[in-house]
Amino acid sequence: MAIRPDDLSHAAVQALLSEHLEDMYATSPPESVHALDLDALRAPDIAFYSAWDGDTLLGCGALRDLGDGHLEIKSMRAARDQRGRGTGAAILRHLLDEAVRRGAVRVSLETGVEPYFEPARRLYQRHGFVVCAPFADYVPDPNSVFMTLSLPA
Repeated sequence: MAIRPDDLSHAAVQALLSEHLEDMYATSPPESVHALDLDALRAPDIAFYSAWDGDTLLGCGALRDLGDGHLEIKSMRAARDQRGRGTGAAILRHLLDEAVRRGAVRVSLETGVEPYFEPARRLYQRHGFVVCAPFADYVPDPNSVFMTLSLPA
């Protein structure tokens, strides 16, 4: 598996992110969907990464710089045929390694409360994330779970 910075121009990446948005809107009320579209993922405060096995896209993830050493994980997604194979864990480890490399002190994320999101919440918990209060511009939402991880100094 090769995980590398990505400019979001590849058709497979665009299709995976389209699938991601469709699933988010099918699973959560619209006001509780915080997934970003392609244009938002191209913002200068976001670093986007894709995971590949040769020409096969395995998944993706992004880091948003919130300032003061705080990063947010966005658009974590394993391709449907890659779920349960360790792809998500590999992407998450890459994002956390990148956060440490950038000198971040904390990484946070927002995910859903629905059963659909249970595997993601378990993945984050296995990597040390704990439930926290809303951060950045988020507000309390009964459909959201906020999680954070303090990084070693």
